[in-house]
Amino acid sequence: MIYCGIDWAEHTHDVALVDDSGQLLAKRHITDDAAGYRILLDLLAEYGDTEENPVPVAIETSRGLLVAVLRAGKRKVFAINPMAAARYRDRHSVSRKKSDPGDALVLANILRTDMHAHRPLPQDSELARAIAVLARAQQDAVWNRQQIANQLRSLLREYYPASLTAVEAWKRGLCRPEARELLRLAPTPRRAAKLSRTQLQAALKRAGRQRGIEAEAERLRGILRADWAHQPQLVEDALGKQMLALLLQLEAATKAANDLEEAVAEAFPQHPDADIILSFPGLGTQLGARVLAEIGDDRQRFADARGLKAYAGASPITRASGKKSSVTRRWVKNDRLNHVGYLWAFSAPNASPGAKIHYRRRRDEHGDWHASAQRNLFNRLLGQLYHCLQRSQRFEESIAFPSFSEETCTAAA
Repeated sequence: MIYCGIDWAEHTHDVALVDDSGQLLAKRHITDDAAGYRILLDLLAEYGDTEENPVPVAIETSRGLLVAVLRAGKRKVFAINPMAAARYRDRHSVSRKKSDPGDALVLANILRTDMHAHRPLPQDSELARAIAVLARAQQDAVWNRQQIANQLRSLLREYYPASLTAVEAWKRGLCRPEARELLRLAPTPRRAAKLSRTQLQAALKRAGRQRGIEAEAERLRGILRADWAHQPQLVEDALGKQMLALLLQLEAATKAANDLEEAVAEAFPQHPDADIILSFPGLGTQLGARVLAEIGDDRQRFADARGLKAYAGASPITRASGKKSSVTRRWVKNDRLNHVGYLWAFSAPNASPGAKIHYRRRRDEHGDWHASAQRNLFNRLLGQLYHCLQRSQRFEESIAFPSFSEETCTAAA
């Protein structure tokens, strides 16, 4: 067996090849371009890399063009955590010396000694990887939008509390188009107090509102003309300009989130697993796409459901030493999938009687806190999803929660 390690950087990469005995066979310094990739592939071919028997590669990243080139075909690519690589480095040198060629050699030796303990990158389909790009980008855009909205809210509290009172009755608050149109029209409380009913009605219509415009304009006018404390005139004008700059960022983030949401809604239903994922209670197009993005469609990625649950942070972890033992939640996990699990477990009880009874039992009989009960429900739903995907079956309430379904039917009778 030949093993390859690559220490990657922005412009150049260091490559090392070792054999079963740990002997260094070859090393190269390549550039991060097509010519460098060609040199790498030629080097691997020179030492026996074929389509039937590819050389495994260890690298400290799972993204980028270099990884895409290496993943072509059946080659196993191992994305080694940089912290784990640093620990392996101490096995070869106690002086803590570090070099890029040395790190490439360390990565190759990781595969030589412990390849069985590391998971290769999954062999997901091209469509699944494309959905993963869109779903993660949409999730990032939503988080970015909320972060900017929080900054805008914090700024408005300093000089314009009337605007916050005006929009608190609206779902999604400052992220709504009516709120953005109002702030654009009146960036300061003094200008807002001078708005007429006609101007407020026109602003609501521009934002897309179609019903209750007159009543809503009257409500806004009453709030904006109420007695509020004010900053000095010059300070208020300066804060208004700062607010408009944040408002532009919020509008851009909102447009990006909406555009990516449409792209996800177009791509996700094309995947064969979409029908199974969407059959689960609490999962819509966006959440379902995020689930697929993180677990992929490689059926061999997880040996069993327990591996998937641990990856998502849904299963507890036991720490035992001597006479002491503790069971706690996992801190090392896929944060994106874990966040999806929180939203999934939050909405599933509204669509599934069995999930609702399961949650209530965890709260009432086991004494779980809300977050712990939700995590337990997510753990169960994730195991059911693994079962359904492995067998190409849709979710069925009577099979997923058989005892709960019988209780529900008995209570209804």
